[in-house]
Amino acid sequence: MTDTDSLQDLVAACKAASRQVAGLSTDVKNRALGRMADALVAHETAILEANARDLDAAAERGLSDAMTDRLRLTPERIQKMADALGEVAGFDDPVGQVSDVRRRPSGIEVGRMRVPLGVIAMIYEARPNVTSDAAGLCFKAGNAVVLRGGSEAAWSNRAVAAALHDALAAEGLDPAAVTLVPTTDRDAIKDLVRMSDHLDLVIPRGGEGLIRFVDEHSRVPVIKHYKGVCHLFVDETADLDVALDLLLDGKLSRPGVCNALETLLVHESVAAGFLPRAHAELAANGGEMRGDETTRQILGGGVAPATDDDYHAEYLAPIVAVRVVDGLDAALDHVARYGSQHTEVIATESVGSARRWVREVDASVVLVNASSRFSDGGELGLGAEIGISTTKLHAFGPMGLEALTTQKFVVHGAGETRHAVPPRAS
Repeated sequence: MTDTDSLQDLVAACKAASRQVAGLSTDVKNRALGRMADALVAHETAILEANARDLDAAAERGLSDAMTDRLRLTPERIQKMADALGEVAGFDDPVGQVSDVRRRPSGIEVGRMRVPLGVIAMIYEARPNVTSDAAGLCFKAGNAVVLRGGSEAAWSNRAVAAALHDALAAEGLDPAAVTLVPTTDRDAIKDLVRMSDHLDLVIPRGGEGLIRFVDEHSRVPVIKHYKGVCHLFVDETADLDVALDLLLDGKLSRPGVCNALETLLVHESVAAGFLPRAHAELAANGGEMRGDETTRQILGGGVAPATDDDYHAEYLAPIVAVRVVDGLDAALDHVARYGSQHTEVIATESVGSARRWVREVDASVVLVNASSRFSDGGELGLGAEIGISTTKLHAFGPMGLEALTTQKFVVHGAGETRHAVPPRAS
């Protein structure tokens, strides 16, 4: 389907369904989420068969190991998708929460109520679990969602969406509340993000090319979930054992995710003691270093030179770019130049250095002596996330349920008027 009118009809139906979703009680939403979780397990065979078609196509296209890992579904991963929907059902419902209630001198009482955003378009690549994760989070927050997955997971996404639609229909709800765009034609993205009459927000989640394409063509507000060029700076006061653990967990535990480390910055005073250990441990676990001149002098042969492109790179692979710096200021300058406002880590025993890092690094998540892999909604207490926003408005960092709502002012009075009312004629 590439016809713009047909796509517009789909999105318009989603818009109509959003009114129903916005008015649902918490109990109804939670019951529907439970049905959605059960439906994923019930449709496991169909989902795995669809995923096998995508994996076969991925092999023919030469998709990278990291992308293939994101694409692959197993019974265990489907169960985790179902469990995630169950967890969302257990979260506090932000919709309808009233805060900051104040009595004004005029006598009116003013508060702010959390309300759904409306219709959210989620544009993403590779990961079919995003189809259910995004649907569940948007639904719990009272929103309808338009899902446009990548061509890599086309069959998988359709199978997951079919399961979710069955669950919504069984609950007597409009399946259009979770609308999957049935084409992977890139022109459909361009048409979709221009539908400002029907969409309230666009969230692109994927590679740099996808993010830039959406941002350039959208007429709807965009929250970018941009690439993760994440750094670890090993300060001169760092506990080197701690720093090594942070490097290995941040780089090797799952290289193909956005909160994996991509660049290692090391203070020159500890470089000779730290880099040989780091290089040996990475190499023993299938990792690779690319270093600047000082790094290569310390490590000798076997380390490729790091180019400017390496410091900009989100490898999504067990590769780390390395630079030796002469202090915290140089590390901060490097992050400001090459970072993607995602996640930045310092290993230090200096309170002053930690404070400066937290205050001066421009990123959605900053960590002191903790792994970059904690940059995750579940680990940070949000339960689940729709992604990690690198856009500062209206959300920055992992986006949970509250970030999928906005606030409106609610005013109660007892007949107060702002100005004197003219005398009545009678």
